[in-house]
Amino acid sequence: MRVVILGASKKAERYSNMALKRLVGAGHEVFPVNPALDEIDGLRVFRSLSEVPLPVDTVTLYVGPKSVLEEAERILALKPRRVISNPGTETPEFAARARELGIDYLEACTLVLLSTGQF
Repeated sequence: MRVVILGASKKAERYSNMALKRLVGAGHEVFPVNPALDEIDGLRVFRSLSEVPLPVDTVTLYVGPKSVLEEAERILALKPRRVISNPGTETPEFAARARELGIDYLEACTLVLLSTGQF
């Protein structure tokens, strides 16, 4: 599965970093996005969503609601099958827009989904 992590971090204590490691460990193709980083654990980090190669299956969000709204059109342009809004990233306006376009929008935790086999 091809997964974009919006708000990827190098910091081991960050949930986005834990998710990155778990996703890679589970065999997923991961595309971390953070304009301030070049790499995380040897994995290329994309500075913008517009740089991520298509197709994309899932976008998992690790940025605040304001950033989600700022990135909304770029997220939707990826035409993911689903978007996972991790705790603290929930954005009702974006959720409505994604669902209008037929994109599954989940308010869930990527780490929990991975741990329970629901990812």
